[in-house]
Amino acid sequence: MALPPKLAELVDDFAAVDSSDRVELLLELSRELPELPDRYAGHHELMERVPECQSPLFLAVEVGADAENVPRVRLFFDAPPQSPTTRGFAAIMHAGLDGEPVGAVLAVPEDFYADLGLADVVSPLRLRGMTAMLGRIKRQIVIRARS
Repeated sequence: MALPPKLAELVDDFAAVDSSDRVELLLELSRELPELPDRYAGHHELMERVPECQSPLFLAVEVGADAENVPRVRLFFDAPPQSPTTRGFAAIMHAGLDGEPVGAVLAVPEDFYADLGLADVVSPLRLRGMTAMLGRIKRQIVIRARS
């Protein structure tokens, strides 16, 4: 299955640069992670912690229908600024999946990160955190879709 268009574009961006530039691209993305909306800011109890990440990462997933009644995913992340790798992973998820239809997000392969070429520059333990983020996003979507 094809990746959602915004995520596919990010994969292409990472594939187009060499290893050292991939780290810089990840760090650049980490600085672009949006701030939490007021309803989540300071309220980690309303978010899910991803303990597989080496740095504290909290996420919230919302599912709502758009004007055409298509269920779409909204993603919110919180990670400390001094954790740029974790923030970068969250920014990839946000930029690539936020606003996408539920089915498209659920169809993202668990190992899509391999196409980013990050395995050459990031430890397997950190990549496990990215896989866990995607898994928790999918689980939250399923829970929200049932509600």
